[in-house]
Amino acid sequence: MDLFVNADYDFLRVRRTAYVVSAVLIVVGLVSLVMHGGPNYSIDFEGGLMMRIAFEQPVDIGELRQVITDATRKTPEVTRDIDEEGNYIIRIEQLEQAAGQEAADQIQVALAQAFTNNTLTVRSVEDVGPKVGAELRTKAIWAILWALLGILIYISWRFEMRFAVVSVVTLFHDVLLVLGLFSFMNIEIGLVIVAALLTIVGYSLNDTIVVLDRIRENLKRYRQEKYDWILNRAINETLSRTVVTSVTTFLVVFILWMVGGAVIHDFAFALMAGVIIGTYSSIFVAAPILVEWQTISPQARTKRK
Repeated sequence: MDLFVNADYDFLRVRRTAYVVSAVLIVVGLVSLVMHGGPNYSIDFEGGLMMRIAFEQPVDIGELRQVITDATRKTPEVTRDIDEEGNYIIRIEQLEQAAGQEAADQIQVALAQAFTNNTLTVRSVEDVGPKVGAELRTKAIWAILWALLGILIYISWRFEMRFAVVSVVTLFHDVLLVLGLFSFMNIEIGLVIVAALLTIVGYSLNDTIVVLDRIRENLKRYRQEKYDWILNRAINETLSRTVVTSVTTFLVVFILWMVGGAVIHDFAFALMAGVIIGTYSSIFVAAPILVEWQTISPQARTKRK
């Protein structure tokens, strides 16, 4: 399927506009992170209590959340468990007046009193301490950094060092934009979102590598042409593949976001944002950075002289 036959768009002509757009979005995201005091971590990273409960008859999630809020003075995260109707997952921060099993008992008593005609069963209780949450947060950050380092080493060996640097810079760009979006929308970041970020890194890298590989081929094929013309031609030659892959992936993730339920809602939303941002960066960020690199390189300055 070829959507863009003989495409000849001058993407590099608007590269400085793309720089401004990316810079503004990154700054807005960073400002949002500062104003919120950092990312909005879930109990996976901050510590807290997670309960799996089951009612004989399904109940309204809003009413369930309100009962827990009145009893604990904390706003819980309540989602339906995908296993069976009437099953729910409750995540809540550490309670000052109670911890662990005591907090679970307090919530159970409040729910039993609020839903007297509906049998309640507590299936499991998990208590994540602040120390464990901090360790998980550190490991998640290192997982992303090690992934980026591995990408840098592999692409340096497989292609060139400049291609590797451009790929990693593009990935940082994508991750920063997604984190900024999550901060702006005040969405919690937990282990599921970290998995989504790593997925975005893989998807964006795959998209960028296709463009970079075509650039490498064209640099050998069109030795007498200008550098920016070669890069622009590479983007146009891979445009159909980039758009078709992005659209089909986005549609699948969008359907998952619509019907997948609250458990994977944020995960699917992160992937949707990642697909859009990754497609944008592979066209308007990766190749333009190579142009700037070539412009300021010693070989280019010598050739101009």
